[in-house]
Amino acid sequence: MGNKVPTLKELIAGCTRKEFKYEELLYKSFYGYIYGVTLRYIKDQDMVMELVNDAFLRIFKNINDFTFDGPSEALHKAFKGWISRITANLAIDRLRSRKTIVYVEEITDKDMMEIAIESPDKLSFKDIMALLDRLPPVQQLIFNMHEIEGFSHEEIALKLRIPASTSRVYLTRARTQLAQRYQKIMGMYYEK
Repeated sequence: MGNKVPTLKELIAGCTRKEFKYEELLYKSFYGYIYGVTLRYIKDQDMVMELVNDAFLRIFKNINDFTFDGPSEALHKAFKGWISRITANLAIDRLRSRKTIVYVEEITDKDMMEIAIESPDKLSFKDIMALLDRLPPVQQLIFNMHEIEGFSHEEIALKLRIPASTSRVYLTRARTQLAQRYQKIMGMYYEK
């Protein structure tokens, strides 16, 4: 390896060979990213640290399963997506195992109707993340899974053991609350 900084492709290849120096570099390169993904689901710092390490263990164990046939400039994005999904799945499994996901209401047929809301044209990622912490836990979880991690409603349903329609309703409610809170904040800002 020498003084040359290895490319991501070289890091992945080194990790598939179980070479510690490559695993260490991959860990250092993606630690902050994995920490951020975990923090979107888990707020307890001790649990976050534990899950970050568990995520890396799973990444190293399954790195042979990562395949990418696209252009080399898209490798970084594809790899981040793969490690993000591993991390999100671990966090969701931890939440489910600790029974911190609570479904407190039945979703009726009336709730299945899509709610039309007027929302601002653009909610910045920073604005959404600041407001996201104020959502009820199940809405926050489903919003994270669908909008940030890219899980489909069917995947969410399987993972959380709920109907896909329930996932859709909670996502709609989360979006509605986020838009209403954003509009309220913007209204107060413009009144000053």
